[in-house]
Amino acid sequence: MKHRNELSPSAKQVKYFLIALIACLGLVCLYYGSSFAPGSRRSDEESSASDGTDPVYGGFARSRDFDELHEDQEHNPEIPKSIPICDMKFSELIPCLDRNLIYQLKLKPNLAVMEHYERHCPPPERRYNCLIPPPLGYKIPIRWPASRDEVWKANIPHTHLAQEKSDQNWMVVNGDKINFPGGGTHFHDGADKYIVSLARMLKFPGDKLNNAGNIRNVFDVGCGVASFGAYLLSHNIIAMSLAPNDVHENQIQFALERGIPATLGILATKRLPYPSRSFELAHCSRCRIDWLQRGGILLLELDRLLRPGGYFVYSSPEAYATDPENRRIWNAMYDLLKRMCWRVVTKKEQSVIWAKPVSNSCYLKRDPGTYPPLCGADDDPDVTWNVSMKPCISRYSKKMHKVKGSGLVPWPQRLTAAPPRLEDLGVSPEEFSEDTSIWHFRVIEYWKQMKSVMQRNSIRNVMDMNSNLGGFAAGLSDRDVWVMNVAPVRASAKLKIIYDRGLIGTVHDWCESFSTYPRTYDLLHAWAVFSEISERGCSMEDLLIEMDRILRPNGFVIIRDKPSIINYIRKFVTALRWDGWISEVEPSIDALSSSEERVLIARKKLWDEDLMLM
Repeated sequence: MKHRNELSPSAKQVKYFLIALIACLGLVCLYYGSSFAPGSRRSDEESSASDGTDPVYGGFARSRDFDELHEDQEHNPEIPKSIPICDMKFSELIPCLDRNLIYQLKLKPNLAVMEHYERHCPPPERRYNCLIPPPLGYKIPIRWPASRDEVWKANIPHTHLAQEKSDQNWMVVNGDKINFPGGGTHFHDGADKYIVSLARMLKFPGDKLNNAGNIRNVFDVGCGVASFGAYLLSHNIIAMSLAPNDVHENQIQFALERGIPATLGILATKRLPYPSRSFELAHCSRCRIDWLQRGGILLLELDRLLRPGGYFVYSSPEAYATDPENRRIWNAMYDLLKRMCWRVVTKKEQSVIWAKPVSNSCYLKRDPGTYPPLCGADDDPDVTWNVSMKPCISRYSKKMHKVKGSGLVPWPQRLTAAPPRLEDLGVSPEEFSEDTSIWHFRVIEYWKQMKSVMQRNSIRNVMDMNSNLGGFAAGLSDRDVWVMNVAPVRASAKLKIIYDRGLIGTVHDWCESFSTYPRTYDLLHAWAVFSEISERGCSMEDLLIEMDRILRPNGFVIIRDKPSIINYIRKFVTALRWDGWISEVEPSIDALSSSEERVLIARKKLWDEDLMLM
C-alpha cells in the first residue's frame, strides 16, 4: 500500500522534466547574461547573429570580407539606421585611460611607478559601441582667442580645481563660466611675467623666450591647465602640454576646451610617444615628479626628447629650499645630471635652468663604468610605441655629433625648409617641397568646400590622423589653429620631421582609442586612415565611433580615401548624426594620390537634450 505523499511514476517524470527545463533555462540566462553584462560587448559571432543592437556594447558585425560590407542597407542589416547613445555616466569616457577597466580586468599595475596612469585599452569584446553624449546644458565652446581666458562651466562641470588651487590663480568660477587668470602653482602673478623672467635668466634678446626663432618646441610636463603653454603662443612657441588623468583629472580637459595644445600622458614606465630630439626646452614647474627614482630613468627620458643644447627649466623647492631633505634631493639630482653631461646655465630665486651637451664628446670622456651608460648602437631612440624607457643615454647620430646641433633653421623658416633628418627617411628636399605644395593646394580646396557653412574662428583644435610629413598642418599655418599631427605606428619614423618643422604630434595606433577627452577637436582629417586599418583587419566602425567621441558638436570630419571606403562610411553618416552638412567630391589627381580617391566632408550635429535623455 502506497503512502499518501509518494508520487506515481508519471508524476515523477513530469517533476524531473520540469527540473531539467529550469536548469537549461538557467544556463541560457547565465550565458546571455554574461554576454550582455555591463563592461562587455557581444562577440563578433553574437553580433552577426542578431539584427538588434545593445545600447552600449552591441552594434554591427565586426569581421566580414570588405566587399560584403558594401551592399545596400536594405540588404545589409549590419549598416545601422541609428547608433545607440551611451549612458550619461560615460560622458567623459577615455576608453584606454579608464581606471575602472583596470579593476574589471583584474590588472595589477605597479602603483609606485604610476603604471596605472598609462594606457590600458579594452579588448575588442569590451569596446563601446555607442555614441558618447555631452553633459546636460552643453554649449558650443567659446571661440579662440577669448577661450584662452574663459570656458562654459556646463561643458566641463567640475569646479574642484578652482577650490583646490584658489590661492594660485589657476581658475575661478564666475557664474556660468570658468575664468583662467593665467596663474600657476609657481607663477601666481601670471604665466606672461614668468615667461619673460625665464628669457631674462637666459639673456635672450628682447627678453623673448623664442630666442629669435631658435626655441620653437617646448615640452611642459605636469602642466596643470596649460596656462604656461597658452601664454607661450604669443611668443611663437608651441608647447606640448602634458599631464596625467590623475587626481586633477580634468586639467587637460580644461586646456583643450581653452584651445591650447595639450595631451594626456605621464612619465612612468613607457617612452612618451614622441621621437628623440623633439624639443628645444622642457619645463617642470612644481610638477611633483620624483626625478631620482629608478636611477633617474625619467631624466634620461627627458634627455632623449631634448635637442642638442636643449634646456631644462626646473622651478621647484628642490632648486632653492634650504631644509635638509630638499638639499639632499638637489645634491643627488645635480650629481646625476653632471654625470649625464648637463650643466647649470643659470640659477635665480626659485628656478634653475640646465642645458644638455651639443655633441657626444663629453660622454666619451667619462670614466669607464660611469652611470648612466650610453645606449647600445642597436637602440633606436625614435621607436616609442609601447616601448619601455631605457636606463641609458641616447647618443647623438654621427651627423648631429659632427655639426654640434640639430642643424635646424629658426622659426618660421623652419616650417618649409627641408630638415636634415629627411635623409633618414630617404626623402629628398625636392620631394619634401613638392609634398608641401600639394598639401597647400589640398587645404585650399577643403576650405573652399566648407566655406559656405564655416563660421569665423569656428575651428581651433585640429587633428591630422595620418600626418605623413606634416604638409596638412603646414597648409593651415596662416589660420589661427593648432594641429595635433598623428603618425600611425607603421609610419612613426616620419614624426621627427613634424617636430623638425616646428610642429607637434604623437604616435598612435588607430586600432585603439586615442588618449584624449570626448569633444576636444573641431576638425579631424583622415587621409587613407580607414584603408590602413582595414588592411590590418581592424574595425572601421570602431574608428568612426572613436572619431565621434573626440569630435566637438558642429565639428567637421574630412575623410580622404578610396571610393569603396567612402561609399561604406557614407552609410553611417546619418546614424552617427554627422548629417548637419555633407559634401562629397572627387579631387584632382596629384603626386600623392596612390589610386583613385574621394573626399567626404561631414559636420556633426549638436544634439538636443531630449535626444540625450532618450
